[in-house]
Amino acid sequence: MRNAPLPLMLAILAAVFAFLYLPISVLVALSFNDGGLPTAWTGFSTRWYAELFSNADIIGAALNTLIVAVVSTILATLFGTLLAVGVEIRRRKGRFLETIIFAPMIIPDIVLAIALLSFFSLLGVTMGLHTIILAHVVFNLAFVCSVVRARLKTFDWSIVEASTDLGAPTLTTLRRVILPVLSPAIVAGALLAFTLSVDEFVIAFFTAGAGRASTTLPMQIFAMIRFGVTPEINALATIVMGISVLALTLSQRLNRGGLPGQ
Repeated sequence: MRNAPLPLMLAILAAVFAFLYLPISVLVALSFNDGGLPTAWTGFSTRWYAELFSNADIIGAALNTLIVAVVSTILATLFGTLLAVGVEIRRRKGRFLETIIFAPMIIPDIVLAIALLSFFSLLGVTMGLHTIILAHVVFNLAFVCSVVRARLKTFDWSIVEASTDLGAPTLTTLRRVILPVLSPAIVAGALLAFTLSVDEFVIAFFTAGAGRASTTLPMQIFAMIRFGVTPEINALATIVMGISVLALTLSQRLNRGGLPGQ
């Protein structure tokens, strides 16, 4: 491939990008379609976005998604950061430990969803937003831990030893030395967890209770799309995709080691 002609490489690259992003581009374009048909362009209009924000079911599902995403992100970021720091400080390496930590990332969503459903049912827990939040914490914790641990690979532990030699307690060292250095990775992990929580459907579907009180936005989209794709659904998908792309972009920028603009 290194010896392939440049035009051929560019053609392959263009074909790959077209395969990946052309369907998304069509979806975004049709969300501004004036007509009610999802496949026939009849003119530019933003009326579907106006109707979207006047739909009470969608607004309620969006609020539920926001609650789940924010709370699960806070908890996953807290526990994931502490887990990453604890593992690195103890210097406990090994395949078994790595497997335990990153198992939620490797296990298929459907398997994890069934396992969580069985666990909640065994404990007799009533399903609702709280079970979705707990399930998303389990799912996102491994992602936050992996992002923070990647930052810890280049962490200078001599500053921790210097802080200890100067008489700083462990909590002070963690708060004044370790966390400020890890803050870009922590924020990046939080943004990644938030994005995954907003987009996640399978685990939320299995661990949600009955009724609209625990319906998230992906679940609402699934319920709407069973009756056919409409420009309203395209508009909703465009907004969700835009939020996800923005959060992932910020996460990648921060995970490179600096704040945006640096």
